[in-house]
Amino acid sequence: ASEEDFLRALSVSGLGRRIQEMRERGESLEENEYHTRLELELDVILKMGFAGYFLIVQDFINWAKDNGVPVGPGRGSGAGSLVAWALRITDLNPITHGLLFERFLNPERVSMPDFDIDFCMDQRDRVIQYVRDKYGQASVGQIATFHQLKSRSVVRDVGRVMGMTPGEAGLIATMIPEPVGGKSVAISDALEQEARLKAAYETDEQAHELLDTAQALENLTRHAGMHAAGVVISEGPIWDHVPVFCPEEDVYVTQYHKDDVEAAGLVKFDFLGLRTLTVIDIATKLIDRRPDRQGEPFRIDQIPMDDDATYALLQSGETTNVFQLESSGMQSLFKQLRPDRFDDIVAAVALYRPGPMGAQMDKDFVHRKHGRQKVEYPHPSLQGILEETRGVIVYQEQVMQIAQEMAGYSLGGADLLRRAMGKKKASEMDKQKAIFIEGATGRGHSREKAEEVFDLMAYFAGYGFNKSHSAAYALITYQTAYLKTHYPVEFSCATLTADKEKIDKVVRTVAEARSMGITVLPPDVNESDIDFAVVNTPDDAQDVARLRHKPVCYNGEVHDPMGPKIRFGLGAIKGVGSGAVEAILEARQAEEEDSDEAHERPFVDLFDFCARVDLRRVNKSVIEALVQCGAFDTVHNAIKVHRSQAFIAIEQAVERGKRIQAERSS
Repeated sequence: ASEEDFLRALSVSGLGRRIQEMRERGESLEENEYHTRLELELDVILKMGFAGYFLIVQDFINWAKDNGVPVGPGRGSGAGSLVAWALRITDLNPITHGLLFERFLNPERVSMPDFDIDFCMDQRDRVIQYVRDKYGQASVGQIATFHQLKSRSVVRDVGRVMGMTPGEAGLIATMIPEPVGGKSVAISDALEQEARLKAAYETDEQAHELLDTAQALENLTRHAGMHAAGVVISEGPIWDHVPVFCPEEDVYVTQYHKDDVEAAGLVKFDFLGLRTLTVIDIATKLIDRRPDRQGEPFRIDQIPMDDDATYALLQSGETTNVFQLESSGMQSLFKQLRPDRFDDIVAAVALYRPGPMGAQMDKDFVHRKHGRQKVEYPHPSLQGILEETRGVIVYQEQVMQIAQEMAGYSLGGADLLRRAMGKKKASEMDKQKAIFIEGATGRGHSREKAEEVFDLMAYFAGYGFNKSHSAAYALITYQTAYLKTHYPVEFSCATLTADKEKIDKVVRTVAEARSMGITVLPPDVNESDIDFAVVNTPDDAQDVARLRHKPVCYNGEVHDPMGPKIRFGLGAIKGVGSGAVEAILEARQAEEEDSDEAHERPFVDLFDFCARVDLRRVNKSVIEALVQCGAFDTVHNAIKVHRSQAFIAIEQAVERGKRIQAERSS
């Protein structure tokens, strides 16, 4: 069969499975609507020659799902494709959520389809390696990034070449103002803005030469790097199409930027890493290990979307570590909005951006939801399009639907209108306005009303957000809020593990967990793993004293002192690397005499620890960090040894351990 026939067959069978799943969940649907839209999308995809692209994407995404690599529900406009949903490229029903395929792909705007795919950040490389294995190492490459010589860095680089000390060049570089909005201030602008820099330039001959040379080199490419997410697949060796370089053996990187790669005829794929998918994956595995879990494994994609307790959490603003809702501004918006349905989350995600907030669109939406402002529509015929956002034009897709409803645009043509409005090109806007007014008057609307609606669309189009992306990411927001509500211990533990190398985030999450009534036990050389873990041990007085607030979880369940707690992971201790942790875990395992079976053998004290661990990997500074953070407290409390006494004994314990290990190996 041809690739076109294969794609059609996969799509039809995939849609059948999706429809069957909906029926099993008791969801109502009009089956003909799904099959009609599937055929319309397939016709566009096949006519535009993109069957192979969809087949490649569905292949590596389904491989990832089948091999335990968490994949996001969708990202960008691709979430609006029913074919993508049928093929399980995305996991958000575009018909249920009112998402438009034409925002992603349409023959009136010929451009490459572009699926941006989120993977668990820890396992993304597995998927890239699968693609290399399937299509051939020589046919898969990653895209280059080119780092430019920015004002501050070029001054330091030139200073080094001129023989200046780092301090001398650095002094000149720091006179250049900090980047504004992530964009470096040019040296020429800095000379006008900063009096000290201008004085140095005019009075110091060396500084004058330094800045002149730096200006000549500014914004040139400094070096090439490898884009973490961008991947291209070629027919035959990739170097037959574009020049490449090899940062390491059998890894090929294009010498072209992403735009030039596409111009050369190669198709790019974005394999993005999303930390939240890692958190959800870890939390799901922890939930399945709960003593009270029975039956089917926990499935995050099967949670109820109308859970009152989850919405209560979102309304409270207590959303630390909930995806997209960690900033104080977003928490404030949700407290004001008090969302009680999924559409509210989608809209809030789209509205929380500088443009809409500057236009007071978020406030209008909140006031209309709570009846403090009248819900009005530009025209009665637009109520069905704008009802979900209470008359506020929030999404780019709504602009397209309004053009279709009022002026008879095709959705493909409406997408061209939406793009023209977003770019605000006067000539194109004039052209589109004439088309819109002609279409609207031809449908019986007055010229005045047509102009009024067009101007309103043009205003909001500059702020409108892609609903497909907003809905897909709102789903992850809801999922993390659900986990925090119903499985706070597992969710907090998963968050700590995902962030274990970021000390500031660990501190924040530990404080948040304790405020929820969750006991966070200190690290322990006999109980801790490399990651944070959920344990079931009775509280002691010290644990209870650590609780800073009333011990009540967000789902209303009072903290159970006999219930689950979080044990601090050894991998999160500052100064203790993964190699040292591996050595400790290996030393805890002891083999039975006359048997190959291993079992846990706890360390008796600091001296026993130093005698058993590999002191080449667990050095003195690591042991000092373990003692200082309390990892030996449980061991030493039993024999009444204080932490200060253990710290003093470290050097002696290490020396004795070295002697024992030397005797053992001789």
